[in-house]
Amino acid sequence: MVQPPDAKLYEGKAKILYATTDPRILVQEFKDDLTAFNAQKKGTFFGKGALNCQISAVLFELLASRGVPVHFRSLETPRRMLIDRLEMVPLEVVVRNRVAGSLAKRLGIPEGEELSFPVVEWYYKRDDLGDPMVNRDHIRVLKLASDAVLDKIREIALKTNEILLPFYRERGILLVDMKLEFGWNPAGDLVLGDEIDGDTSRLWEAETGVRLDKDLFRMDLGSVKEGYEKIYEKVVGHANES
Repeated sequence: MVQPPDAKLYEGKAKILYATTDPRILVQEFKDDLTAFNAQKKGTFFGKGALNCQISAVLFELLASRGVPVHFRSLETPRRMLIDRLEMVPLEVVVRNRVAGSLAKRLGIPEGEELSFPVVEWYYKRDDLGDPMVNRDHIRVLKLASDAVLDKIREIALKTNEILLPFYRERGILLVDMKLEFGWNPAGDLVLGDEIDGDTSRLWEAETGVRLDKDLFRMDLGSVKEGYEKIYEKVVGHANES
């Protein structure tokens, strides 16, 4: 997809968005940068962007094949994908299958304990506020989304979880939780956007409980490069073999 001069539209902590000659379509480029704690901790490793881009591409394709609306169109290069231009809903949606991170701290439940059903949480996407957790009343007050839109987002998020849980389980990985983002595409449809990978999901080896995701970086638990390469091997490697 041809990019016009001065095509960069936005650069975030993990990705860059570029315009194309089609106003409905963007290029999403994945960076090698690592950030945690609202970018208070920073790092990098060569190849991280390519790993996450290809993992996300495989998972978006899987979800689309199962009826989940996504912004993904095609993989352009190992670290770039073509996506629909979205008007983003300013919310992050976290789906939790097991206790980890802030949930363990808030509820006093040990990390790793399986929840009796997937728990959905809402966070206001505001870096300057630290992306605070909000409830539906807060969302109404802030006029971030209507009840109908929240219901639809919840439905898509839970369907995404329902598809990815067994996908990972068959590959020896536990999907502990994941952060999802949504937006409106040019056709006016609400779709799943952003990325789905080790940056946005907690993924543990099922047999050992070893973490493969960005918690390796957050908590200084080991090589995040090795963790992401294992996710890639399980997700992309398996897809390339089939």
